[in-house]
Amino acid sequence: MFGLSKIENGVGGIALTEHAEPDAGPGEIRLKVAAAGICGTDMQIYHWAPRMARRMALPRILGHEVSGVIDQLGDDVEGLAIGDHVSLESHIFCGTCDPCRRGRAHLCEATQYPGIDIDGAFADYVVVPARIAWRNPAELPHEIAAMLEPFGIAVHACLEGSGVANQRVLINGCGPIGLMAVTAARALGARQVLAADPNGLRRNQAEQMGADYSFDPVAVDLAAAVGDVTGQVGVDVAIEFSGQEAGFRAAMASLTKGGDFRLVGAPAHPMELDLTQWLLRCPTIINIHGRRIWRTWEQSTELVYNNKVDLAPVMSHQLPLAEGARGFELILQGEALKPILVPNG
Repeated sequence: MFGLSKIENGVGGIALTEHAEPDAGPGEIRLKVAAAGICGTDMQIYHWAPRMARRMALPRILGHEVSGVIDQLGDDVEGLAIGDHVSLESHIFCGTCDPCRRGRAHLCEATQYPGIDIDGAFADYVVVPARIAWRNPAELPHEIAAMLEPFGIAVHACLEGSGVANQRVLINGCGPIGLMAVTAARALGARQVLAADPNGLRRNQAEQMGADYSFDPVAVDLAAAVGDVTGQVGVDVAIEFSGQEAGFRAAMASLTKGGDFRLVGAPAHPMELDLTQWLLRCPTIINIHGRRIWRTWEQSTELVYNNKVDLAPVMSHQLPLAEGARGFELILQGEALKPILVPNG
């Protein structure tokens, strides 16, 4: 079979590689991949971010946002059957550490990931532990099902803390998950949804997906612009997706006193914080990591299955696996939102 792999250290190094078809071992399933999305983590691997370089053995087939059909079951697998349509939770949780035993498997101390620690889904087949499979209705398009994993992050971010219902919400950073947060916040009853991103394509898409206003934080003072449309109140909830220090500070400055600051995209490098200012503003700081397993999946799929949200606009390109490297280039050029790779395309 073929796989799209990171084959060498440094920036780039993405290539189509050939492999023997894997077989499912005990407790595992083999998935015939139907669709898989390129995500921010894959881009970090492309750029060979230090945290990836420390843990990845190369070559490695990439990809963890995936939908497909089970075509092989290992021994001792229960509750799943050949022919089931499934998406994958990307956290391979141990089930025995303290967070797992306390119902926080998304914070598992021994988490591993397809596409990082084991071969991933940018391939004809992927083998994973059966415990990370989520069964979907067969009629759900695979391209949509492949986006359930990142959509879960957006829903988790919207529902943590004070939620979003009847609140003014700022989505700072409108990459694919930020855009998903825009539509999730709207579906979950937000009073006002504001979006910020320097990329015009993303801003336009945010408005199409439910944002009342969108701002270019490079061209305007974001906190001032937010003040203008909230009656100088600020937002009740600021969700930071940009991963930029300037974005972090602008989102915090846009928040009303005592509001929720939810951090999804952290700056790559340490930054100075004025904790006195934080104490004066009294924000509630909430870190968002992955999805609650399996509670967030229940919440997010209810929105998708019942057509309360439409994730299709986030999918900007469908590419055959053989052209997968081009998907990375489209993202780098600012011309793509979410490229979806289709192995049999």
